[in-house]
Amino acid sequence: MSKVAVNPGSVFSSLEHGFSQGVVARGQRTLYLSGQVAWDAEKRLVGSDLETQAMQAFANVQAVVAAVGGTLGDVVSLRIYVVDYRPEKAPAVSRALRHFFTGDVKPASTWIGVAALADPGFLIEVEAIAVLD
Repeated sequence: MSKVAVNPGSVFSSLEHGFSQGVVARGQRTLYLSGQVAWDAEKRLVGSDLETQAMQAFANVQAVVAAVGGTLGDVVSLRIYVVDYRPEKAPAVSRALRHFFTGDVKPASTWIGVAALADPGFLIEVEAIAVLD
């Protein structure tokens, strides 16, 4: 799979936040992940704070991608839903992004503030697209 980040100087530098403005990808298979939340394999909520839940949600993204033979380096796009998003919540999400997405090409990303998610305990949900092979 080939992947090229698109981060033109005519838009703000997003790399410090852990994502690219765009990604051009070419591969044979595409994986569309359902929203991943902070549940572990036994459906127990991991963490009551945003950063801990973000770490678990991204770990779940990693597990689903690995299940088809991929890595987080294959993820080209993220959609991140944060309950009651405010700018002061950004560092927690950014830290989790930078922890998991360490490669040269960061995924494109959209962050969306929402009133609530499927479970009242969820603070974050992460959808992903990965291009494989």
